[in-house]
Amino acid sequence: MLLLRAARKHLCKVGSSFAVAALLAGCSSSTAPVTPPPQVQVSVAGNSTVRLGSSAQFTATVTNTTNTAVTWQVNNVTGGNSSLGTISTSGVYLPPAAMPANNVVSITAVSVASASASGSAQLSIYNPVPVVSGATASLVSGTSYALDVEGASFVNGAQIMAAGSAVATTFVSSTDLQATVTIPSGTTSLGVVVTNPNPGSANSSSVNAQILQATVSSAARLLDQATFGPTLSDIATVQQLGLSGYIHQQFATPATLLPDIPATLPALCSANNSPTPCEESEWWQTALTGPDQLRQRVAFALSELFVISSDSDNARTITYYHNMLAQDAFTNFSTIMHDVSLSPGMGAYLNMLNSAKAPAGQIANENYPRELMQLFTIGLVMLNQDGTPQLDGNGNTIPTYTQDQVQAFARAYTGWTYATATGGSPTKFPNKTANYFAPMAPVESYHDTTAKILLNGTTLPAGQTAEQDLAGALANIFAHSNVGPFVCKQLIQHLVTSTPSAAYVARVAAVFANNGSGVRGDMQAVISAILLDQEARAGDSNASFDGGHLREPILWITDALRGLGFTNTSSTGSYYALSNQSSQLNEQPYRSGSVFNFFPPSYVIPQTTLNAPEFDLENTASAILRLTLANTIVYNKISGFNIDLSATSTLGKLAAASPASLVDTLGVTFMHGQMPAQMRTDIINTITPLTDAGQRTRVAVYLVLTSSQYKVMH
Repeated sequence: MLLLRAARKHLCKVGSSFAVAALLAGCSSSTAPVTPPPQVQVSVAGNSTVRLGSSAQFTATVTNTTNTAVTWQVNNVTGGNSSLGTISTSGVYLPPAAMPANNVVSITAVSVASASASGSAQLSIYNPVPVVSGATASLVSGTSYALDVEGASFVNGAQIMAAGSAVATTFVSSTDLQATVTIPSGTTSLGVVVTNPNPGSANSSSVNAQILQATVSSAARLLDQATFGPTLSDIATVQQLGLSGYIHQQFATPATLLPDIPATLPALCSANNSPTPCEESEWWQTALTGPDQLRQRVAFALSELFVISSDSDNARTITYYHNMLAQDAFTNFSTIMHDVSLSPGMGAYLNMLNSAKAPAGQIANENYPRELMQLFTIGLVMLNQDGTPQLDGNGNTIPTYTQDQVQAFARAYTGWTYATATGGSPTKFPNKTANYFAPMAPVESYHDTTAKILLNGTTLPAGQTAEQDLAGALANIFAHSNVGPFVCKQLIQHLVTSTPSAAYVARVAAVFANNGSGVRGDMQAVISAILLDQEARAGDSNASFDGGHLREPILWITDALRGLGFTNTSSTGSYYALSNQSSQLNEQPYRSGSVFNFFPPSYVIPQTTLNAPEFDLENTASAILRLTLANTIVYNKISGFNIDLSATSTLGKLAAASPASLVDTLGVTFMHGQMPAQMRTDIINTITPLTDAGQRTRVAVYLVLTSSQYKVMH
């Protein structure tokens, strides 16, 4: 007891601490308590709102400690995440790509010195402010127009205001909105504003839509892009229906199919010991006379992407292959990929036909899987959505696939051979009885059933059938981000212009990714987007707009014949004479010398930076031969055809009455009504002194067809 009292007395003299509080219970009440150190505190300051696509800066103030470092959180998640938004170590918040379910998030800074000390601020996420870069209103019929609005930062639920009135709006993508509007006759200006919805509803600035009333110029240019050549009657039809109306009428027109070549070859074919002349004759006739012009023109473009050639072993497959492309032209790109892959023509051309699982230590045939990726769907390097190459940190392009992936796809495509006569699966592999008119069929015992690692880490599991592996492999490629920009750029090049801007490619690729209803690869949406894009239509009202492409020989011939109103006079109805003409210009239907097509999409004219694919066929000899062919046409020297340019023809009578009217008619048919003024004057002055109306007509037509203004489709 004496020791305890002594200890208390000593502690009361020297002071107190929390550790010996119990011993101080007996200290004098007059002893002063010791104040604990102040607690660490954190406060957060920064924006209260942020819009999608922008950023917000936050700062943290830490007091009562020398360590002012903090850890940032979004809704208690350190650093945030893709659905909430992210925040950097310096307090920069980036919203998520899409609006979260709750648009208010909490931004918290936690003290590194004391984990119990934190501060927070509330942040409201708003939709972005929409930006409208341009708008076009294409006549559908009467006063009804298809309005297409292009720009950036559109969100689902965005509303188009046309002339101050809200219209039912279809969200196509973040860069494209569409609507149907009524524009009274005589209207020359239509103000367009886009409003993004709440949270944070905001309006774009107003722009004036370009009103496309299907003038002679716009109608002729659309037909030049969408058909095998304008005619005066078709120009009138487009003016009546409107640009969009004509396109949709063509979507509803059934496919014109080439007839199958019989086993016993017709005389035209037997004389050449090949079905090719008959197939080409039927192709020319369909291209020149088929009512489904847009379908056939798109099928032609697809044939120059998914290339096969009648110069290969199975020429008889061309009819089936072309009909397949024509029937699929307005479906989905995934359907085209599937049907091309199983076509006997492609199977024979690139060796998927009769490709069997390889013995241990060997590999399956790589030809088709490599070309399907390299040339038909995704290309060699990763692309941005505008078609430009992606670059790594060192400025180098990034490969899209590896050799191991090529081999994996090759194994996925094994086990396919000719179908039986009834289209079924044969029991033997390979099936040596060729069936040129049905998709290839599987023989499962020759299919490689091991697991296969494809693009982006996707794995096809072991034990799948040939059909399952094919479906999985094609779906893996179809989902690749490159497909949209890679394919759409080439379709634009074939239909509209060799040198589309990156923005043009990006707009169409966005439609490929989503047609506005969540569908990827919708060909009708893609074709409409290509043909009605502001860049495709810019030349309608601006003849000096820099766009277009060299007419490849086939299109140069079809355009001339359709515009001049040819008739076929062959007793057998043969159109094969046109192949004899086009072959001199290095192009015949389905006779490409290699899988790289008649000309590569990346061809650049030597000593320039101009990407102009069709010019790969152009040289001094071909330039002279075009002049010769123009002379053959105007003097009606193509066997089996009548091209009447005599004094008694429609054009001849026009020439007799008024040389200027003749030249203007040719200008409408072949130059969209935009013949340069000096060219018009020169031709009129050249033909007026000629006393024979037929000669006037022939000279005028020759000067038009051989001009650079016609040779290059503007």
